[in-house]
Amino acid sequence: MNKKRVITFLSLIVVTLFTIAGCSFLSPTIEQTSKPVASQSAVPPVKQENIQLTVSAAASLKEALGEITPLYSKAKSNVATRNNFGSSGDLQQQIVNGAPVDVFISAASKQMDELQKKDLIVADTRRDLLSNRLVLIVPADKSDASDLKDLTNANIERIAIGDPRSVPAGQYAEQALTKLGLLQEVQSKFVLGNNVRQVLQFVESGNAQAGIVYATDAKTSTKVKVVQIIDAKLHKPIVYPIAVLQKSSNQESAKSYLEYLSSEPAKTIFEKYGFSSL
Repeated sequence: MNKKRVITFLSLIVVTLFTIAGCSFLSPTIEQTSKPVASQSAVPPVKQENIQLTVSAAASLKEALGEITPLYSKAKSNVATRNNFGSSGDLQQQIVNGAPVDVFISAASKQMDELQKKDLIVADTRRDLLSNRLVLIVPADKSDASDLKDLTNANIERIAIGDPRSVPAGQYAEQALTKLGLLQEVQSKFVLGNNVRQVLQFVESGNAQAGIVYATDAKTSTKVKVVQIIDAKLHKPIVYPIAVLQKSSNQESAKSYLEYLSSEPAKTIFEKYGFSSL
């Protein structure tokens, strides 16, 4: 009986020693699995790439885009937008000459059509964004004309319009005067502006006794008054097409910008300045 007790006692000691040894071998495994978890949680978040978009837009959009740009910057904090304003014809030529532009907004289809023929825009991004109206203006303190027919009067010596070679507003003005049979009679009185804002300035300063501009431009000035809203049937539809440029290095961001210009906040601002969203 004593031998059996001794053997049993020794067996218990051996089992106990193996159990302790087994625990010591398992504990490092737990430490190994915990280390990778700690290193994964320490990986820093990926920073968004800062992007700059260059938007070439018709001069008549200056105030509206000037107000929309900071709103877009808040919505897309990593995207900075630089606006380049001018006559649609001049902007078109800059793009043809290789100017680095991401988005083009013209005040007429003609300029966008020319770029599309040269495969300089991403065709499936093109759409008509806005529409406008053409108006006859005079200095706020004068009333030398009340409609287009008055432009033939002898007391009207200078009429400001945009240069039809590059300014869509000037092209629309010529179309309206041609339809009324007035162009030949008043053409010698023209003072040509490089863009529609210069036409507005000519009338504001009194250097022209009347002028033809967009309704949205007239709305920005207290120095002129609108005496006639020109019948839209007298000229081609005034639309503002927009598109992403083929050479844009940020096409996805440019497409996102186009979408934002059709958002409710952007539409509200465009309408505030007299545009109609399409």
